[in-house]
Amino acid sequence: MAVTLRIDEVNYPFPALPKKLSADRQAWLKSEIKRLLKAQNAVLVTHYYTDPEIQALTEETGGCISDSLEMARYGRDAEQQTLIVAGVKFMGETAKILSPEKTVLMPTLEATCSLDIGCPADKFSAFCDQHPDHTIVVYANTSAAVKARADWVVTSSIALEIVDHLEANGEKIIWAPDKHLGAYIQKQTGADMLMWQGECIVHDEFSAQALRDMKKLHPDAAILVHPESPASVVDMADAVGSTTQLISASQALPNQTFIVATDRGIFYKMQQQAPNKTFIEAPTGGNGATCKSCAHCPWMAMNGLEAIYSALTGNHQQHEIRVDDILRVKAMKPLTRMLDFAADLKLKVKGNA
Repeated sequence: MAVTLRIDEVNYPFPALPKKLSADRQAWLKSEIKRLLKAQNAVLVTHYYTDPEIQALTEETGGCISDSLEMARYGRDAEQQTLIVAGVKFMGETAKILSPEKTVLMPTLEATCSLDIGCPADKFSAFCDQHPDHTIVVYANTSAAVKARADWVVTSSIALEIVDHLEANGEKIIWAPDKHLGAYIQKQTGADMLMWQGECIVHDEFSAQALRDMKKLHPDAAILVHPESPASVVDMADAVGSTTQLISASQALPNQTFIVATDRGIFYKMQQQAPNKTFIEAPTGGNGATCKSCAHCPWMAMNGLEAIYSALTGNHQQHEIRVDDILRVKAMKPLTRMLDFAADLKLKVKGNA
């Protein structure tokens, strides 16, 4: 049984996009960032949804480009003592929770997430208090305070397996915050879930009707969909999964053309891994002034070269992620539980191969 908790509509504080830089300025900033990373024993930990030039710089400097699960693992295990997290704030907080002894800097602390904004810790905690017999499962796209209230933290790459495990044990679940991902998992597992009403502004805008029209133009294309998208879009997919899983699908499927329903930042890695294939953005319901994201997270776009340079040269307090010790210890438990589960699952898959 799926029950949804409705919350008031959220007004998102959309940021201004970084200013376009001249070629000379870009070259100088890249050179300086490379020098500073070495000098400060720092490494870039970057999400697939950042702009291509940031992903390329991360590769050139030996950093990590990945989904949020691998970002968490990489930051924890990296030998560098300073992590520059190019993503959104919850990713920086997760890195700090798992690596409290390291310095975690972000290009801007204002880079947030609509799922995080739409799940305030006080309201979520009060909701959980009303259902003490439920296991609390929260998506990684939440604040440290929400994670501290949870029994499990999940990412899109492992949420299905964890909820399936809990359902097999007969556990009733509180799920937060993404309503679309929650509905997808509930449909796949049959789990008893109380669902928070949250949404990713990027994925929520993909339109099934517009996607059907696009499919008519490209009948041989495979449709790749992130499960944060509406069910009507997910139902049209040839492959559904996390960012990493969608990249793998673009390599494995025989199609030469793909319509991709997730943030267009992922195209950099997809094109790199499958250079002879064609990738097309899935259409959103709006365009121009009526489109909240137009298939690119406005907060991810804040991770520009100027901002990264500022994090390495400016006042660290304006860029450093700090997490209250009490919250950090509490949030560490569900995060570690997820990472341990993922490690065990990986060993099982390897053993069955």
